[in-house]
Amino acid sequence: MTSILDDASQLISVRIGEQEFAIDIMSVREIRGWTASTPLPHAPHYVRGMINLRGAVLPVVDLGERLGLARTEPDKSSVIVVAQIGARMIGLLVDAVCDILAAGDGQLQPPPEVGGEDTRDFVRGVMILDGRIISLISLDAILTDELEQAA
Repeated sequence: MTSILDDASQLISVRIGEQEFAIDIMSVREIRGWTASTPLPHAPHYVRGMINLRGAVLPVVDLGERLGLARTEPDKSSVIVVAQIGARMIGLLVDAVCDILAAGDGQLQPPPEVGGEDTRDFVRGVMILDGRIISLISLDAILTDELEQAA
């Protein structure tokens, strides 16, 4: 079996609704408070719009909606996690940032063999921590051809 993570990788955990997800901290460039976004015509339904990030236009994806969960209704605790996916920068709207986690391969398990190929595309592994199940998201799956074209 191939390694899900390098030993002692650091993850940032975020909350979407009542669920916690983790993102490799090496992909995170910054965390910003929620800023209303400008709609992007003909964008996929999970793209909330675009924001100005120090002079650069940054597409904002509703991570919950992209993962097939409910649409996020931003409030004062909502944040945009600015992540680098390949050569692209993208904003990920989440309800809150929870914690920074240190995780090695021994703590991560493969995702359950339930659901379609999409589940395995989006979830690289799951981790049980203090009774919580945290899914490690594969950011590569967030960018699709239609998002690349819209952004």
